[in-house]
Amino acid sequence: MTSFSTRAVHAGERLPTPDYTPTTTPIHPAVTYLYAEMEDLDAVFSRAKEGYVYRRYGNPTTRALEIALANLEGGDAALTYASGMAAMHAALLAAGLKAGAQVVAARDCYGATFTLLERLFKEQGVAAHFVDVTDLDEVARALQSAAPAVLVCETISNPLLKVADVPALVELAHAVGALVIVDSTFTTPYLLRPLEWGADFVVHSISKYIGGHDDVLGGAVITRQAHEERLFDQLKMLGANLSPFEAWLALRGLKTLPLRMRQHCASAQQVATWLAQHPRVTQVNYPGLPAHPQHALATQLLRGPDGQPAYGGMVSFALGAAAPPQVMRFLERLRLVLTGTSLGDVYSLVLYPVMASHRALTPAQRAQVGIGEGLVRLSVGIEETADIIADLAQALEAD
Repeated sequence: MTSFSTRAVHAGERLPTPDYTPTTTPIHPAVTYLYAEMEDLDAVFSRAKEGYVYRRYGNPTTRALEIALANLEGGDAALTYASGMAAMHAALLAAGLKAGAQVVAARDCYGATFTLLERLFKEQGVAAHFVDVTDLDEVARALQSAAPAVLVCETISNPLLKVADVPALVELAHAVGALVIVDSTFTTPYLLRPLEWGADFVVHSISKYIGGHDDVLGGAVITRQAHEERLFDQLKMLGANLSPFEAWLALRGLKTLPLRMRQHCASAQQVATWLAQHPRVTQVNYPGLPAHPQHALATQLLRGPDGQPAYGGMVSFALGAAAPPQVMRFLERLRLVLTGTSLGDVYSLVLYPVMASHRALTPAQRAQVGIGEGLVRLSVGIEETADIIADLAQALEAD
């Protein structure tokens, strides 16, 4: 190997594996992996031996994140995806949604999940039935009538902050043979681990609290061993893989998840309490408020690692009968709280559901769900709580 061109291509590559261990998981960007013995390569392809052959089939960095997520959620396996919606799509397919199947889902679920079921899956012959998952009688009737393959809910709904009785929903769904997918993005395993209550799949947008710094786009599905192979085969075919760099960023974020969640929850409780007393605010949705319809349930289900109740970092509130122009002026007046389409970041972020997360719904659909034109969603960050409240106060009182 003497020519300059050849040396430029190969020099420094494929160095022997060192006998030391780095303190943090490295980023492994390679797409292809080599083996000295073809028998080893064949064994890895067949999954008889653990290893890597091609990034679409797995990667050491993404694998490290998957191991961590499965550990924290109490699952047997986790797979990571290029976005939270790719993860939700994968879970729905793995749970058996196909032509002729039916699904029961929360009426006030995340807008993109609603659209995925109502538009894409409907076009493929799947019938979706949307219910109020806090009304267990309505859920039971829908399950008995539809005999669905899947029930889909969120631990805390986006953006109305309704709390799902996950144990009860799992019992009702399993009684009719339906699998249960729980979107646990708002709670994270810090507050609730749905698999421990019998759920079949847990979905996360790791772009949110798990990443936590507004620099990761990704998703994850955590499940039991019975569903791992199907998820793996789907991922190989569809190729919606998380990149190693995104996985590395998510791993970094995961390390501070308990610290951040503790602050998110504490500050959100104070902010919600303050908003509930403000004359311009006509409604506050936060499970930690005694007036919240599912406060008792939330107190029972949502617990931090110390065993104490905690209610998450998300708040939504209504500015009375404000029309979109008035809401937008309020958002424009904010200085510390950022107007952005994400949540779960170290920064406080505010979003207008009518304009963003639930834009694809018709006004009639939003009204049926309960999303009015004056509703604002607030992701409370880890800034000083008094500073967050001061910024909200000046924006609310500017008129």
